[in-house]
Amino acid sequence: MQMIPRAPLFLGLAGLLPFLWGALTVVLPDLGLWTVQTIGPRFAGPYVMLFYGAVILSFMSGVLWGFATRATGTMASICYGLSVIPALWAFFMTGGGPTSAGTSLIFGFAGLLALDWQFWRWGLTPPWWMALRVLLTAVVIGCLAVGVLL
Repeated sequence: MQMIPRAPLFLGLAGLLPFLWGALTVVLPDLGLWTVQTIGPRFAGPYVMLFYGAVILSFMSGVLWGFATRATGTMASICYGLSVIPALWAFFMTGGGPTSAGTSLIFGFAGLLALDWQFWRWGLTPPWWMALRVLLTAVVIGCLAVGVLL
């Protein structure tokens, strides 16, 4: 794995802000209350993490689809098929309340990391891809765990 270029690193870290904010509003109930009163309930606690998590899983399906364009033949078909799994997971698995949805998203992001690794192993991603994805996924799963467990 190589060093992550600055732009993807900074943009990836910025993409963690809704997860970090959601976890912070769970850990600090007064901040959660302020957020609900000032911005709205959708931007506090597990709700911001659940909504944003579903969005990000769908976004990552698009990223994997882009990597699939680098494959050919049967491998391309396999990659396109695999690339839609995160979006379908988010769509079908995030109902049933915040604890169930949060748990499903944790498994969704773990599964996404496995797909990231496979696409990386096949040489379809930049060489630094896994360094970025492991970092981001660890933070996302940690934040979602705060929402599920607290």
